[in-house]
Amino acid sequence: MQDEKKPVAAIVTEYRRHSHADVIVGKILEGYGHDGGPGPRLKLISLYVDQFPANDMSKELAKKHGFAIYEKLGDALTLGTEQLKVAGVLLIGEHGKYPDNDKGQKLYPRRRFFEETAQVFEKTKKSVPVFNDKHLAATWTDAKWMYDKARELFVPFLAGSSLPVTWRRPALQLPKNCELTEVVQIGYGPFEGYGFHALEAMQCLVERRKGGETGVKSVQCLQGEDMWKAMDEGRWSKQLLEAAMERVPAHAKGDYRELTKKAKDGGVFLIEYKDGLKAAVAMLNGWVHEGDGGAFCFAGQIKGEDKPRTCHFYLQQPDPFGHFAHLLRAIDSTIVTGHAVYPVERTLLTTGILDAVMNSRINGHKKLDTPHLAAIKYTPTDWPFAQDEVPKAIKR
Repeated sequence: MQDEKKPVAAIVTEYRRHSHADVIVGKILEGYGHDGGPGPRLKLISLYVDQFPANDMSKELAKKHGFAIYEKLGDALTLGTEQLKVAGVLLIGEHGKYPDNDKGQKLYPRRRFFEETAQVFEKTKKSVPVFNDKHLAATWTDAKWMYDKARELFVPFLAGSSLPVTWRRPALQLPKNCELTEVVQIGYGPFEGYGFHALEAMQCLVERRKGGETGVKSVQCLQGEDMWKAMDEGRWSKQLLEAAMERVPAHAKGDYRELTKKAKDGGVFLIEYKDGLKAAVAMLNGWVHEGDGGAFCFAGQIKGEDKPRTCHFYLQQPDPFGHFAHLLRAIDSTIVTGHAVYPVERTLLTTGILDAVMNSRINGHKKLDTPHLAAIKYTPTDWPFAQDEVPKAIKR
């Protein structure tokens, strides 16, 4: 007999076709393939929507699937009562019309979503697992507050990108306790929004090095000619960059240096880890073509090996966006078991790195010491990434 599905609430910024609400929550409603087939052990019973664009889907879906949409976030967790009525909460603060700050960070209401959720936990004296989509918040201050509050309330807390759980071509998993010396991760797209994806892809591999994760000592953002000058000076590896570039499935013709120098969001994040590991995230806008599969590609050098280890993090585009099905499997396990399947400290660290990158960018591209990130330590888990067949494309 199949176990009864766990009731969950979703708190979303907006719910339209191909929004993160659609490609995550939609798989709870309609199966991993959006085709009525198998899905998670979760049942959506309530929804809070912050904004309703003209192409909103939530109201029609509520009629079709029988869940309630609440005007107040807290009521989505209590169903308008004085008791917590859900076994898990999905916070999806992505997409919608929200302002940018002066650093170019999109101010999604992620801290507000979590804070109002925590208020319900405190009032009802009960906590349940929470998933937070993408980075915890735009700023380190808000992210650290969320992390600390989750620990205070004993909330099983899962967060982050779909990149760590998507397909890797080849299916690269670095051995635990390997002696990594240097890595380069290729990214593309909006500097902050997709820079986070690149950081999460890189971090899910480098956290497996000898000693586990011990924190980040400094961060610097460079753009234009300065990013390539730093490479020529040996501050980050041309060899590893070009090894990762060999995995990129589609790109523009021409000199990658010249093309990225002209791009508004081209640049490199230089990251110095506390244990001496050197890392670079190269945002190769202008050279990379997104296409089906994306272009998040990794290269890392293990001490004593002749060739770097490389892979392409494959993203299925468009529908059914199968990589989000694997993210939902991690959410499902966290809510069903009450234990986060991988450490939220990974996303706390990548959130902090990204905020430092944006601070460096607006402050003359200076190198910034990050003692707050040097204090983040954690041990990785072996939660699996996708290795099944990519599902067939569908039309919805």
